[in-house]
Amino acid sequence: MQALRYKRLLRGLEYNWLRRFLTQSCTSNEQLELTNDVKHRIETHWSKQLCHGQFDSKQAANKYYVLSMFPYPSGNLHMGHVRVYTISDAVARFHRMCGKNVFQPIGWDSFGLPAENAANQHGVEPAAWTQQNIAQMKEQLQRLGCSFDWTHELSTSSPEYYEWTQHLFLLLHKQGLAYQNEALVNWDPVDKTVLADEQVDANGCSWRSGAKVEKKLLKQWFIRTTAYAKRLLDGLEDPTLRDWRDIINLQRHWIGECDGYAFSLLTSASNLLRVWTANPEHLLDPHAFLVLRQKHFLAKLPDAGGLSVENPFARTTLPVVFSDNAAFPPDCDVYLAAPSFRAEDRELWEQLGLAFSTSNEVNPGNWEQLRKEVLTAAKRLNIGGYRVSSKLQDWLISRQRYWGTPIPIVHCTKCGAVPVPEQQLPVTLPPRDAGKDALRCECPKCGDPQARRETDTMDTFVDSSWYYLRYLDPKNTQHIFDTTLTNACMPVDLYIGGKEHAVLHLYYARFMNHFLHSCGLSPTSEPFSRLLVQGMVMGRSYRVKGSGRYVRESEVEVVNAKKNQAQLKETQEPVIMSWEKMSKSKLNGVEPDDMFNEYGTDTTRLIILADVAPTSHRNWSSATFPGILNWQKRLWLTLEDFEAARREVTEETVDTGSDAFLLEDSKLFDARNFYIKGATFNYRHAHQLSVAISKMQGLTNSLRRTPKHIQSHGKQFERALAAQIIMLAPMAPHFASELWSRFAAVPGRLNAESEELQWSKDVLEQRWPDVDAAYQLDLSIKINGFENCVIKVARQQLDKVNHSDALDVAFNTESVTSYLIDKKIKTTHYVLYPGIEGILNIYLDKVKKPQKPPKKNDEDKLQAE
Repeated sequence: MQALRYKRLLRGLEYNWLRRFLTQSCTSNEQLELTNDVKHRIETHWSKQLCHGQFDSKQAANKYYVLSMFPYPSGNLHMGHVRVYTISDAVARFHRMCGKNVFQPIGWDSFGLPAENAANQHGVEPAAWTQQNIAQMKEQLQRLGCSFDWTHELSTSSPEYYEWTQHLFLLLHKQGLAYQNEALVNWDPVDKTVLADEQVDANGCSWRSGAKVEKKLLKQWFIRTTAYAKRLLDGLEDPTLRDWRDIINLQRHWIGECDGYAFSLLTSASNLLRVWTANPEHLLDPHAFLVLRQKHFLAKLPDAGGLSVENPFARTTLPVVFSDNAAFPPDCDVYLAAPSFRAEDRELWEQLGLAFSTSNEVNPGNWEQLRKEVLTAAKRLNIGGYRVSSKLQDWLISRQRYWGTPIPIVHCTKCGAVPVPEQQLPVTLPPRDAGKDALRCECPKCGDPQARRETDTMDTFVDSSWYYLRYLDPKNTQHIFDTTLTNACMPVDLYIGGKEHAVLHLYYARFMNHFLHSCGLSPTSEPFSRLLVQGMVMGRSYRVKGSGRYVRESEVEVVNAKKNQAQLKETQEPVIMSWEKMSKSKLNGVEPDDMFNEYGTDTTRLIILADVAPTSHRNWSSATFPGILNWQKRLWLTLEDFEAARREVTEETVDTGSDAFLLEDSKLFDARNFYIKGATFNYRHAHQLSVAISKMQGLTNSLRRTPKHIQSHGKQFERALAAQIIMLAPMAPHFASELWSRFAAVPGRLNAESEELQWSKDVLEQRWPDVDAAYQLDLSIKINGFENCVIKVARQQLDKVNHSDALDVAFNTESVTSYLIDKKIKTTHYVLYPGIEGILNIYLDKVKKPQKPPKKNDEDKLQAE
């Protein structure tokens, strides 16, 4: 009895010593209920000690580049920000725990009209307004607990960044891919700026202000993205692209079928006219002419009747006529007519009464050689000749606003548009109220002191078309970035962002990377390997049925939630309830700070990740909160029970060799491996983080069912509890750090000698738990996508199974071979997820059903006929 008391005393001393010296827990000496106040204590304590994830550029061979679309600094995070950055951080922390050198940068898409408008309304400079917003949002992001590498932070409105945006523009200009042309453009009468075609919705309204867009004739700057159209279309077949799903189709639809060629030809009015044709050889027809629709902006010119276009290929002048009676290509208002090649065009020529001077005839039968001549000449003259769809237009980047990247061009009355020399970059923004004199400068070419700087600034999509490259080397003052770094770190392994940017931004970013790849500055043509397109966070909105006026939830009485029936409390007017994207105007937004203050940061992170996949819209409702709140409490109680079990139960009371004990211990061995397998698959492969949470909750259930003596003496319980806390850490780093510190301080470690757990390190420095070598995993065999059988294989063997091995197993399995009798195999596909599962898919040719012999009556009819 005395010996037993002595052992208990020693155990108590060991427990208190560990609590004091081997842990940084802020709740270790207290038996506390997990209230919101306790969560705040935990987060305050751990926020300064969390791993902040600094990238080691010298170990780039082991890199994992996870990138979330950088935010516009509006002043406050919204729940959409919370969702995308929580997803990004959970994935980044997971890969870091798997031993990857993770690069997770953050920055600010800080130019743009909203900042300029807001600054004007508040009577401050846009730069000051933007910096204030950045500081506020940065504080919120840090409170969110994201492990961004802040040493790589950048802001597109800083001269250190936009100097290199201007450098890119000059690089494009030098290669003839940036040009100025007078064109009929989309004019937003509210924001008083030009919009690209992509920024006008199907109803002809501005994407930002909602105003009806007007047409205006202005001289604008363009980037010739169409020169890369075919490459961008073909790039969608790149085998390195993974999980692009329907984004492939969106991009393909935007680019269009590249079944023709575009040329930029000079008009007699000094405009560049885009001429698209599926038959470039037609430009060699000496009788060729152009038909423009009557609504074409050139029809409004004073001398439109005598308009013509230079044809450098046939060394002739192309007459221009305005008519709607031509076979215009889809989405084109210019038609190239070639009477020597097409009878229809000859008829049109005669109908229009065109007269031509006699000239050398062309042999239309030799069209392949003629086409080659035209395309070669076009590329030599830098006037097109690249494959593109009839609908795709060049990227209009001119914006008539102050707060944007200045276009580095000087306009001289003698020399025209002259690029600013590289050594004079950056061309910085003048003070907001500097006046026109601030734009006067010397012409870089002739020295004329009366030259003037370009007043237009660039579309902010230019800034965001290459930021993923500058992130790698944001402080480089000599080069746009170190190509050694880009060669080692590109492409981005996982790109996370909203679907609303899956066409425009993604198209421009892909174009810019293809261009830089052609210049030898990026190692791959495609910039992003995997996409995770997250859904929007939706809030419940309430609109008065008659007026459509949005009202607050507090003003509404819900009559029947299932039928979405509600009414105003005061007037009993019917109210329409629906789920809509959160916004202030719809009175359905939720402030992240309110969530942090009430529930805690980690609880907010878990709630935003739970219930639905990241790719789905998230209906934000407090009705979904209890599941996460209860899970956290159950985890908390599990640690308390474990601590109590270890303090109270002694070795003399438990037979660890009994069948009953070993059975319970083996259950935990299975549970640990089963849930690690599921959570790991969803962290690494499927990115279904909500399912990963479900798997972890399943493990919690197994732990909660475990008898007290197994908690105290079971090695597998200790391993399973450790795995539970480690797997939680990427999603809830503060809470998991507290749980781990209490877990590691509990005396009597049963796995102390194992290298699996790093007992002296915190949870975020632990290695991700792995499935045991002896655990039986699934080798699934499917036929035409349907499961035929599942064969259990030890993990250590499954990881070595290749395609050939899987086929051997399948063809020696009775359920497979019996099904395949009399069937023809078309192809087979095998995928191995190491430590998780192997899947063999066997695809069969469709068997044609034999035709039935004709009936007797049918035979009689046939004979009669």
